[in-house]
Amino acid sequence: MLFCEDFESLPPGEAGSPHWETDTENGTLTVEPHPGGHRAGRHLRVRTEGNGKAFLAVTDLAPPGNSFWGRVRLRVAAFPTAPDWAHWTMVEATGRGPGYIRPLGGQYVPSAGKNLWGVGSDGGPTGDWTAWRESAPARAGIWQCVEWRMDASDNRIEVWFDGEPQPDLTVDTRNHGGAGVDFVFPEFDTVKFGWQLYQGDPSPSGYDVRMDDLALGTERVGCER
Repeated sequence: MLFCEDFESLPPGEAGSPHWETDTENGTLTVEPHPGGHRAGRHLRVRTEGNGKAFLAVTDLAPPGNSFWGRVRLRVAAFPTAPDWAHWTMVEATGRGPGYIRPLGGQYVPSAGKNLWGVGSDGGPTGDWTAWRESAPARAGIWQCVEWRMDASDNRIEVWFDGEPQPDLTVDTRNHGGAGVDFVFPEFDTVKFGWQLYQGDPSPSGYDVRMDDLALGTERVGCER
């Protein structure tokens, strides 16, 4: 295992640990009991205002072959409904080399009238795009187990929701939302879990995300443990 955090050993209140860092702007990270008796134990609450950000950052990673698996259990209270094309990120992987790889994020798509999951990247030769899919609507108010795989052999990202593969969200070197450029991984050393919205004056004006059972590994972790 490259990293795991279930928040059980952390005291309630402002989140902090020697095993990870925080990256916030107009946002907070707190450790809280699970609400409404959904499950026992504690989780991470991510709260932002406007187009703020709040991330738990796992640094100094060195995944073998620049490839790894990830997992997070999450619940989003509400996704943006304005402005049109509002773009948000929940997991971001960066490292030496250009680009911010976002295996878990999405966008409010006005033509569909809903938020859709997508895989995207910003910066460098990879360009700026979000490969959202109408077959993958984002659902608010429920807990989901989300997994992803980063495979450097073909710069491939694959996604699973509650153990079910989402092949429409798969991207690789040549098959992605950008046109005329290759999708290229940096040499990963950091993975961030949390929330960031990139457009100002959104609706709703604040965002509440809950996360638990964060994991990064060289093999699939799964949702059973």
